Order: sequence, then structure tokens, then C-alpha cells
Amino acid sequence: MDRGSGRTVSALVTVGDRRLGVVGPFPVDSPWWADVEPVVAHLEPALGVPVTVLRLLDADGGEGARDGHVTYHVEAPGPPRHDLPSPWPDGSGDLTGPSSRRAAWATASGVREALDWADSALRASGRPPTGPAGQVRTWNLSGLFRLPTSRGPAWLKITPGFAACEARVIETFAQVDPDSVPAVLAADPAHRRVLLEHVPGADCWDASEDVIGGAVRRLVAAQAALAERREGIPDGLLDRRPQVLAGMVDELLDGEVAGELSAGELSSARRLAGRLPALVSSLEACGLPYTVVHGDFHPGNVRSDGRRTVMVDFADSHFGHPVLDGLRMRDFVHGGERSARAAGAWAEAWSARVPGSDPARALALAEPLAHLAYAVRYQEFLDNIEPSERRYHAGDPASEVRAALECVRPSAP
Repeated sequence: MDRGSGRTVSALVTVGDRRLGVVGPFPVDSPWWADVEPVVAHLEPALGVPVTVLRLLDADGGEGARDGHVTYHVEAPGPPRHDLPSPWPDGSGDLTGPSSRRAAWATASGVREALDWADSALRASGRPPTGPAGQVRTWNLSGLFRLPTSRGPAWLKITPGFAACEARVIETFAQVDPDSVPAVLAADPAHRRVLLEHVPGADCWDASEDVIGGAVRRLVAAQAALAERREGIPDGLLDRRPQVLAGMVDELLDGEVAGELSAGELSSARRLAGRLPALVSSLEACGLPYTVVHGDFHPGNVRSDGRRTVMVDFADSHFGHPVLDGLRMRDFVHGGERSARAAGAWAEAWSARVPGSDPARALALAEPLAHLAYAVRYQEFLDNIEPSERRYHAGDPASEVRAALECVRPSAP
């Protein structure tokens, strides 16, 4: 995956309620707004104290949550040892005041509380940290910290209340294939905190077709095993079976997204929504079982060291139709033939697990429903995050609705 950067950064630095000033703009070597590790790496020697990037305040230019000039709110635990190069800007507003939709890890107190919890959990397990935690990622959907220990790093991940409880999803998959998921060292479901063992290897953006195919087959095997248990919807998972999604699409089209679509697009989307019950019936006739769906099953959420392949990031997991995972991987694997082979591996795996089923037809049928499912999910993000971070997902629901319409548009002769 391209890691070239066109991102520059400015940091508005506070200590508690004190406004200290601004550092930047300065360039960083990652384009992604949520990737704050290089921001911290620049600021800490510049200020002479540890810092935490709390949240994004503004972005000028860039798109797709990358590139452009990005401004963050940064907290220091005490006065910097070096003067800040620029004074506090006029009109920046109150950065430390409360916000009903602010993530817990986007506040200094929330970060301290989460890190204290992780420290205590590691010490209780006989594996105390050997150094300070390193902040790796922060945005409206998660905060991610690396904690060094004598047995390798542990990872603290914090997610919002509208995300699936990752610890419970990991536990569910571990019941049928423990090597397919990270080991959970500690969990705090009430606060959506999980402490995970390090997974060796690299994200599979550039992995071989064999690795991707292996990951697809492993997920299918686990999902089929869970479906065979017939235990219903696991505790804490959202019910996103196709018939439930079909009802949610009507609500979506009556909301904010309607103002972002043209009159023609909205009319077409409503007609498509009216056809969803028939589409759902056809999809169910393909014979695949409802099961635990990863929800964002793409190469970046699979890690491999060449020996073991592991799924990560279960924040969008739900109970529903597994075809959404097959389509997600197909659409994220670049290259026509590579995409087709990823889809083929998924279909072949399900055919083997459920004889008489028609997973290839499910892939063809479910495309518009999958896009509408992600439109619903992105709108949930927008409905539950504070205003400055809506830019991460602004326009995404409308884009997915348009993609769904493209799926059903008649081909030109």
C-alpha cells in the first residue's frame, strides 16, 4: 500500500486548561490523519516532554482521511522544556470544554485512565511494562497504544460504544479457531478496552494470493463452524441480517443522506429499497447460513508472518450474512484477476462447507445490499462522533448509496 506522504501537521498544545501555543507546520512521513506516531515522534524532542495527540481539529486539503495540512489538539503532562515557536491562535475556541460525543481517548483524563488500566492489567498478569506506552493511532473509531514488556509488546485498543466489543468477538472466533485471532491479555467490555498480544508479521496489503486465499478459507471455516452451533446471536453483537438491513435503509434515506443525493438519485435509491425484500429472499435461497461477520474483512485487517495468518480489527463485527466479508475482500484486493480469485476462493470455501449452496450467486446478488449496509454503518459513525472528526466520514453514506445504484444500473448496449 502506498505510504508516500503529502501530510503536514500543526499542533495546538495544552497542559490541562492552559493554552501554550502552536508547533508547526511540519511534515510527517505518513499520509494518514489517524496515524499519529510520527506526529508524537516529532513533537516530543521539539518540546522536551511526552505528548499525547488527543484529536483532529481541522484538515485543509487532502481527501480520504490522508494528505493535506492537519491540525491536532495535543496535550503535554507539564510545561515544555523548550518554548513553542508560535503563540496560541485567535479563534481556535475552547479545546478542553466538554463535548457529548467526544471519545474517551480524545481527552487527557481518558487516556490516563485507559493507560493506568492497561498497566495494572499487565502487572496483574506478571508482565509489567518495561517503558512508557507509545501512541500509534487515534481517530473517531479507535485509540491504539503500544506497551513494551519483557515478552514483547502488548497493544491497548479503545473503541466507541457503537463499535462491537472486540474482546467478545475475538473470544467467539477463538472458540472454533484460536490461532485465527490475537490473544486477549485483558478486557474491559464496559469501556470498550482490550489488551492484545502482539501479532508478528505485517498487514497483508501486499500479500500473495496464497496468503489472501488462506485467510479467506480460514475465516469461512470459522464462520461455518460458528453457524453449525446454532446458538443464535452472540451477546453484544448487532443483528445485521439482510432483512434487518433492508428496514434500516428506509430510515437512512429519510435522514441526512437525502440532502446529499440528487432528486434522481434519491428516487432511484427509494425504488431500490423497495426491491430489497425480494433481493433478500433470493439471497437466502443461496443457502448460506447467518453467522458472525467480521464486517471489515480486507487485506489491511489480516496479518501474516508467512507461518500464521491472523484477523484483526473486529469493531464492525455483527451477526449477518457472510457474503459481506467475501465482497469486502474482493473489492479491496487490487487487480481484476486477483479480485476474481479472492472471490473465487471465498465461493469455493463456502461450497465445500455447505454442499448445495450457491455462494457465487450470493456474491452477484448481494453487491447493492453490501453498499447499502456500509452506507448505514457510515451514517452511524457520523451520528456518534463530534463535529471536528466528521470529516473522516463526511459524504461516505451518499457515496455508498451511489455505488449501490451503480450495481443495479443497466449496462450500456
